[in-house]
Amino acid sequence: MGKLIGGFVVGVIFTMVLALFMMPSLMFREQVSPFGFEETIARIQHNIEKNPNGWSLSGLRDPAKAVQADGGNVLPVMMIEACSTKYSAPILKTDDRRYLSILMPCKISVYKKNDGKVYIGTMNAGLMGKMFGPLVGEIMGHVAADQKSFLEFDPNTPAPQIILPKAATGGGAGGAGGGC
Repeated sequence: MGKLIGGFVVGVIFTMVLALFMMPSLMFREQVSPFGFEETIARIQHNIEKNPNGWSLSGLRDPAKAVQADGGNVLPVMMIEACSTKYSAPILKTDDRRYLSILMPCKISVYKKNDGKVYIGTMNAGLMGKMFGPLVGEIMGHVAADQKSFLEFDPNTPAPQIILPKAATGGGAGGAGGGC
């Protein structure tokens, strides 16, 4: 009986350690972009705008800028922010899910690494949504599918221009052109 309990405890500990080390690769995704930094940003932005599910750009942020202003030296990083009220409305509508606004807007990170390549980082929206019940899981499943389409690039189409955020018109949008 002691061996059975000991084996169970070792199994539980092993599973917990394995989950701890695998969690980052499950929650976040990273892929190499076939394009340069600015072109990757522009292509993602244009894919967001042409998506049929009501997505709009809500911001373009440069988190490396603050580090550089503080004297740090970091490679380029840009956060593309987008939102679809089709997906945000059902979550924001009720008090018991409104805390999930922390997941809004949808963010896609474009950054360079020391290997000289440009990378795209995203949250695994489908997996994240499953942790919050069937409604949020279904919504985030749609977000994940749309997010995948944002990262589909046609190398035969000419490179578009980066869409710069419109100046904020109150409400503390931080340079964002829209919102959620």
